[in-house]
Amino acid sequence: MTIPHPAPHPAVAALAPVIAARAEEIEAARRLPADLAADLAAAGLFRMIVPRSLGGLEMPPAEVVATIEAVAAADASTGWCLMIAATTGLTSAYLPRAVAAEVFADPKLITGGVFAPMGKAIAEGDHYRVSGRWSWGSGTANCSWIVGGATIVEDGAVRLLANGQPDHRMMIFPRDEVELIDSWHSAGLKGTGSGDFAVKDVMVPRDRSVSLIVDTPVETGPLYAFPAFGLLALGIAGVASGNARSALDEVKAALASKRAPGAKRSAAERGAVQVEIAKAEAALRAARALLYASLTEAWARAQSDGIIDTATRADLRLAATHMTRTAAAVTRDAYDLGGGAALYLSNPLQRRFRDAHAMTQHMMVGPATYELTGRVLLGLETDASTL
Repeated sequence: MTIPHPAPHPAVAALAPVIAARAEEIEAARRLPADLAADLAAAGLFRMIVPRSLGGLEMPPAEVVATIEAVAAADASTGWCLMIAATTGLTSAYLPRAVAAEVFADPKLITGGVFAPMGKAIAEGDHYRVSGRWSWGSGTANCSWIVGGATIVEDGAVRLLANGQPDHRMMIFPRDEVELIDSWHSAGLKGTGSGDFAVKDVMVPRDRSVSLIVDTPVETGPLYAFPAFGLLALGIAGVASGNARSALDEVKAALASKRAPGAKRSAAERGAVQVEIAKAEAALRAARALLYASLTEAWARAQSDGIIDTATRADLRLAATHMTRTAAAVTRDAYDLGGGAALYLSNPLQRRFRDAHAMTQHMMVGPATYELTGRVLLGLETDASTL
């Protein structure tokens, strides 16, 4: 199979140097600055997955990942905020068309939120009464609409799905109905503004909620045949890949000029350093090749018959998880090669290292993914609803 080299959205070429120059500012602010978020929105980057019928870009998944990757290479926190906004935009393809048109009317709209069902939604007529508090609200300070997953309670009991698991849906709230809580004091991805958010007894119309497990997209393009959780995991992998790429490039530049006291040769001329750089480069390229090969296979299926089988979905998740965790290992190698200088907060490798390891904590690329995909690889019966 030929592995493509997709190009990121053209707007990234102009935005990336600006983002990179402001990386320390972004980390110090603990959030994506409003003006930078507005620039990304004006370029349409937050609407990469929104249908064309709603004014979105409806980009092929490989181009979405390449765009996230390129932004993350400039700054991982900005890439993470882009990933969250872009993937929550997928809800636009599931909402009734009239509701989607209302929510996504503004071409400079920014969405964000959390899939995890940390809230409770009590069914009351045509609405849900929703209360809850969610962690990891990345980029919410710049959002107009915020999404939060909630377990459905109906007739006094938790509503169950056919597989016996609790039913939960993503509730979509206007920003002014949500309390943002300044709780984001983290080691990595510090600039994402991923604080908690909460609602109390907010009434959400039933048709302004989405289930990525049981609902069928209203939009019929091949992008919406892609598994929703696969898209989210791929976005995380894109952030990880871009961050690791820059970490390696940054340490290679540093090694070329680094000399021990009294040494005639640069650190780059040491055999041991050359070996470690080569191994890290091979690991990163191999993981990225698997990522895009899996994307290519799944996209071909989506375009041909709109059916992505369980094995292909498992391959996507496995590739995304492998990319994210390999990228963390590669970034650690770059950090090690950076020596004592990498301890300083002013050194980009310090930030790259912390950001890489923060990403591995996301449930979509966590160790449990290996168990889920391993079951599929072994031909065992598997609940594939979250693949």
